[in-house]
Amino acid sequence: MWKLLSAFAVVAAVSAQAEDKAIDYAGDAAALDKLIIENYAYEDHWPGGTLPDSPSLTAERAAVHDRDSLLRYAEDRIASLADHHAITGSSFKDSWAIIPTYADLWVERRGEVFVIDAVKADSPAAKAGVVPGDRLVSIGDMSTTEAVAGFWQSLGLPVTQERADYGARVLAAGRRDRPRDLTIAHKGASRRLTLPNLYSVQENQPPLSVIGDGSGSSIIRINNSLGEQDTIKAFDQAMAALPANAPVVLDLSDTPSGGNTSVARAMMSWFIDAPRSYQIHRLPAEERETGITRQWTEQVLPRQGMHHSVLPTVRVGRWTGSMGEGIAIGFSALGARVEGTRMAQLKGAVYDFSLPSSGLVVKVPAERLYTIKGEPREDFVPAAGRGG
Repeated sequence: MWKLLSAFAVVAAVSAQAEDKAIDYAGDAAALDKLIIENYAYEDHWPGGTLPDSPSLTAERAAVHDRDSLLRYAEDRIASLADHHAITGSSFKDSWAIIPTYADLWVERRGEVFVIDAVKADSPAAKAGVVPGDRLVSIGDMSTTEAVAGFWQSLGLPVTQERADYGARVLAAGRRDRPRDLTIAHKGASRRLTLPNLYSVQENQPPLSVIGDGSGSSIIRINNSLGEQDTIKAFDQAMAALPANAPVVLDLSDTPSGGNTSVARAMMSWFIDAPRSYQIHRLPAEERETGITRQWTEQVLPRQGMHHSVLPTVRVGRWTGSMGEGIAIGFSALGARVEGTRMAQLKGAVYDFSLPSSGLVVKVPAERLYTIKGEPREDFVPAAGRGG
């Protein structure tokens, strides 16, 4: 029996080696760069307007020879964009956490210090007493400034403001397979904390929760479920149970993973009685290829028998991401009040692209998104952020 199993193992190993030889991993590494150049919608964010590159990235690209080295290069190439909305479809056990889904600290560089702008509610950081306004002093034994510089030095790229913010948030969220070692300063005192990564503390929740706020309003809280079709049924049931003129608060403050437009349009459809525009799309790749701009406006339509006469108040925050941000600007277009802090500011709409030989998937923002007034979605500021 042992000999039979050994024979199977040898056959499997030979087959895997043959498959590796048949796949052009090096060609896919070059194809990845070309794919990003042709399809990424925010190339104007690149210093000099060209895809960031360096001797380190060039050497890593040239050394790609198998699936692991291709994925490592893809992760580094995607990181070079300093865009939390761009990710790889595959990952390693020790890959960096995805932001904002698996982050509980929103960090920004302000002058010479790294300030915690927001803390996710009920997260390990919040339970440890970290609050907005605290400073992220160090990552492990290294100051945050040094750690961020090291993050970008490994890619051979200089630190800019956008890269500093991106790198600090990635480092604060940590690697997926281990706890985080962070030193946090609150006023004059510093504490060194060991916090679990959020991959180890995720809980199953229903698509949404409905609670009262004590003043007669019903709060419908979306539990990071904007990509689930079951959320439509749950939302319809919640709305149908309310009087037609009851005040409603739609809480999108825990929707970091985004979702799809069918869920978004289903929610907004309850509050309209005629087709309404809620978001503008632009596809830069087509303009680059043809010289002709492609732009369109997406609408939400009413659904028969499903109507609420009072617009909701919409709550958002740093963990309102992607489709959550789309819903927020959509409700704002309908005339609803959107309140809270700035959102995750995730750029555009993400497309999945498969590399031609290996099939490795990368997810890259390929559309620019705007409010119906033409403001970039990532620049939208809620009413409270405007002082209104």
